[in-house]
Amino acid sequence: MSDRTVLHVSGRVLVGPDDVRDELWVVGGRITYERLAGVRDTVTVRGWALPGLVDAHCHVGLDAHGPVPAATAEKQALTDREAGALLIRDAGSPSDTRWIDDREDLPRIIRAGRHIARTRRYIRNYAHEIEPADLVAYVAQEARRGDGWVKLVGDWIDRDAGDLTACWPRDAVQAAIAEAHRLGARVTAHCFAEDALRDLVEAGIDCVEHATGLTEDTVPLFAERGVAIVPTLVNIATFPRLADGGESKFPRWSAHMRRLHARRYDTVRAAYDAGVPVFVGTDAGGSLPHGLVADEVAELVTAGIPPVEALSATTWGARRWLGRPGLTEGAPADLVVYESDPRADVRVLAAPRRVVLRGRIVG
Repeated sequence: MSDRTVLHVSGRVLVGPDDVRDELWVVGGRITYERLAGVRDTVTVRGWALPGLVDAHCHVGLDAHGPVPAATAEKQALTDREAGALLIRDAGSPSDTRWIDDREDLPRIIRAGRHIARTRRYIRNYAHEIEPADLVAYVAQEARRGDGWVKLVGDWIDRDAGDLTACWPRDAVQAAIAEAHRLGARVTAHCFAEDALRDLVEAGIDCVEHATGLTEDTVPLFAERGVAIVPTLVNIATFPRLADGGESKFPRWSAHMRRLHARRYDTVRAAYDAGVPVFVGTDAGGSLPHGLVADEVAELVTAGIPPVEALSATTWGARRWLGRPGLTEGAPADLVVYESDPRADVRVLAAPRRVVLRGRIVG
């Protein structure tokens, strides 16, 4: 496609779950619903169109050992793009991936800066590892470096306790979140277990990643405060394997991880039923491969979230939550086209017919 080519998407355009239109055009990389006449250089794509999918917990520039070279980060981003994930909230990375913003063929990224963890309480080479007295300063630093988000590690294994425990005193977290909000950033936190959740929510946190430790006591608190969760169920599926690996050294931790895994679907469904906002994230880039966004949507449906709501968690609702447009008049043309209606069967998301990024067909 040349810069002068007009892209015509015909079939069913899912502007919203109930706002379905017959066609749209892309002119100069942007969407219009005004019918164009007399255009000679036109490319038509047919099918069911959705806004570019959102992976709201992804790590471009990171693998199991820490930061990766730019060439590896490029492959990660391309894999996500081919899966239809055109908007990524990068939930912590030690790599500088700003160069991706200059690439017209790579997904758009909303960065949360680098993870902020307690000393020796997270994966090596991933995070700033600090003590509570420095938390406010590091949150301010990452708020300025990121794109409106900061990522804390809220809990992790405490080797002395032999189990997951909270990483931060409540007063330190409260001051740090207040500083992030003062600087215009939202805060999210990695949390597997139960202990850290109440303090984080009452301190004003905006989102919790994984949230496997939600209980009947904390679910209403999340709902009341409007705190979102990104369950990353494709990652939680690895808990039994992790538990097996740590059984001999940390039996309490292993048993805890198995319990969290066993109730994972009930936890997500209880949160959804209570009105907690739920969004799609894969946690790709650590131990998981990229390109799993369709798998995560399917996992939300397995957990009992209605298919249209699971679809919204990676499209209309997710984009609204992150402050990015969908398929609205004048919006950048980031969209994915499918063979059939994804509202009827979310498994369709695993096989995009066409991927359009910044108005160009890229897949």
